[in-house]
Amino acid sequence: VLELDLEPFTASIPKPILTKSIGNGVEFLYKHLSAKLFHSRETLTLLFEFLRLRQHNGKKLLMNESIQNLDSLVVVLRKAEEYLSKFPADTSYSEFEPKFRDLGLERGWGDTAERVSDTIALLLDLLQAPDAATLEKFFERIPLVFNVVILSPHGYFAQENVLGYPDTGGQVVYILDQVPALEREMLKRIREQGLEDITPRILIVTRLLPDAVGTTCGQHLEKVFGSEYSHIIRVPFRSEKGVLRKWISRFEVWPYMETFTEDVAKEIVLELKGKPDLIIGNYSEGNLAASLLAQKLEATQCTIAHALEKTKYPDSDLNWKKFDDKYHFSSQFTADLYAMNHTDFIITSTFQEIAGSENTVGQYESHIAFTMPGLYRVVNGIDVFDPKFNIVSPGADVNLYFPYTDKEKRLTSFHPEIEELLFSQVENEEHLCVLKDKKKPIIFTMARLDRVKNLTGLVELYAKNPKLRELANLAVVGGDRRKESKDLEEQSEMKKMYQLIDAYQLNGQFRWISSQMNRVRNGELYRFIADGKGVFVQPAFYEAFGLTVVEAMTCGLPTFATLYGGPAEIIVHGKSGFHIDPYKGEEVAEILVDFFVKTNKDPSYWDTLSAGGLKRIQEK
Repeated sequence: VLELDLEPFTASIPKPILTKSIGNGVEFLYKHLSAKLFHSRETLTLLFEFLRLRQHNGKKLLMNESIQNLDSLVVVLRKAEEYLSKFPADTSYSEFEPKFRDLGLERGWGDTAERVSDTIALLLDLLQAPDAATLEKFFERIPLVFNVVILSPHGYFAQENVLGYPDTGGQVVYILDQVPALEREMLKRIREQGLEDITPRILIVTRLLPDAVGTTCGQHLEKVFGSEYSHIIRVPFRSEKGVLRKWISRFEVWPYMETFTEDVAKEIVLELKGKPDLIIGNYSEGNLAASLLAQKLEATQCTIAHALEKTKYPDSDLNWKKFDDKYHFSSQFTADLYAMNHTDFIITSTFQEIAGSENTVGQYESHIAFTMPGLYRVVNGIDVFDPKFNIVSPGADVNLYFPYTDKEKRLTSFHPEIEELLFSQVENEEHLCVLKDKKKPIIFTMARLDRVKNLTGLVELYAKNPKLRELANLAVVGGDRRKESKDLEEQSEMKKMYQLIDAYQLNGQFRWISSQMNRVRNGELYRFIADGKGVFVQPAFYEAFGLTVVEAMTCGLPTFATLYGGPAEIIVHGKSGFHIDPYKGEEVAEILVDFFVKTNKDPSYWDTLSAGGLKRIQEK
């Protein structure tokens, strides 16, 4: 049996030893590097060489070739510092640029005399007495990243009318929320560096779908809303038979990835008129493509897993042969292992994603050692103490998700549509079953309709508890009954949903709503349900982060969420929400019953949990 031991490849990398350092890689590396700078002139020389190589489109930044070594740099910086002392703080860089060029310094130190002086002072302090805080401040000021490529190949990646389609959910929201913010930060830094003539570019690379089913997924280039210089660029999957026209599941993409990556490399170099500085992968196939591209284009690589399937499907490594025809885990787990070891740094949303908890194994932790019988055995797959791990928790868009109590911002124009969505007595492709008693609070959930999200599990536990059905209605947003699904898991879950409705005669207490693609209205939907003292339930068997949990809590909706994954870290049980075990349906139902009974006796109990959730989000 092939045995994989990847530890020797990271043996020379410094690693922390304290558990509290897991996920704080950058902080640890600043401390380690500053210590090396203090004790080693060789490391200082490496820093000098790094700075000397800074350039953009062939134009030197920070310094030119006339500065040949570290000692000459120190002399030049002192002369520059003295020269700048004669100028007012707000003097533009252009006023003293000729003198700086004579000294051997190029643009990138700052946009004003004050900022340039501060940056030079930071570097001189570093060269004299390095410390982690100064090192971090200095690196935040110098020009490093101008062009970013973000890979997210699977699903229907577009800005409108796609949420709820197969393989299309939180990952799309996450990227589209982050990109405009990233662009704004890049523009701010470039301007402060005195490089206002340089335009940053962000390219989101996804798959082009010729059969776009009413979306923009067939459009080659699409500008990102709320941005100036960010675009979605779409490249088709192709094989020797030609371009693949239709959507395929994320589990079926592996035969196309190598050719796709080669095509992407050509497209992005053409679009950027050069190479990217940073490549960010998303999910397994995006991270594999990012690894191949980063190696080919010599760029820094970042990976974001969102969800590693190995922990979502129990014993999927030992039983890979049973799963492989449907899920191709032999390919996916290998791609995950390759990408997490190849990448320069990994962004996670929570500590649990890396190293788990007392009761659960972390997504990455599960890759330390495992066996796929008959294929290979991993004895050292990843080290959770590796400083490449960094926790950066995403938030909800505050323009869309805000407390239900914020009356001035409320989008009341959506209320007639929401009333129709929840309470119309009409059954059609958008909503099935009716809610007869509008006065009862609503148990609400919204997710893709797949096995892991476990929406049918929530329906079943509700259906089996007469007391819960008496106390509250249930509204589920998930799946798309407006069209025939091509996703096998969604088909299976839809069939199960129909069976539950019939078997437990749920009509009258249950509303099944097809996927809702208007994010603005969805924000008001959370708040509308909060108006009626409802709750949000996230019943997934595993959830890496739980964006809907954050959205619901941000809107003031008391939230019950799976204890497997990130939500267990977001919620403080009993104070800002409740942890639930999706494998124990009867127990979950009783937790919900207890909540509604207490709320009926004392309405302030609901208010306390709502406020606790809002406070927790603000703390995070």
